[in-house]
Amino acid sequence: MEQYFLKVTNEALILILVLSAPPLLISLVVGLAISLFQATTQIQEQTLTFVPKITAVFLTLALTGYWMMAQMVRFTQSLFMNFILFTR
Repeated sequence: MEQYFLKVTNEALILILVLSAPPLLISLVVGLAISLFQATTQIQEQTLTFVPKITAVFLTLALTGYWMMAQMVRFTQSLFMNFILFTR
């Protein structure tokens, strides 16, 4: 029983890391590009980073949302199927 819960917890944590990676990586790349742009042009506007980052993250979520939802549904179905088999 403990091994089942450890396995489910491990799978859930890995799924969280995998699903959060695309938006975080895109945000990191866009933030780095904007920082380089600000450093080369010496424009030090604080709000300049927010709009491109938010746009890039929303675009990434729109493009990968179907895949993310499919992964979450697969994990949830696996949980329910294993729970039903586990309780018998």
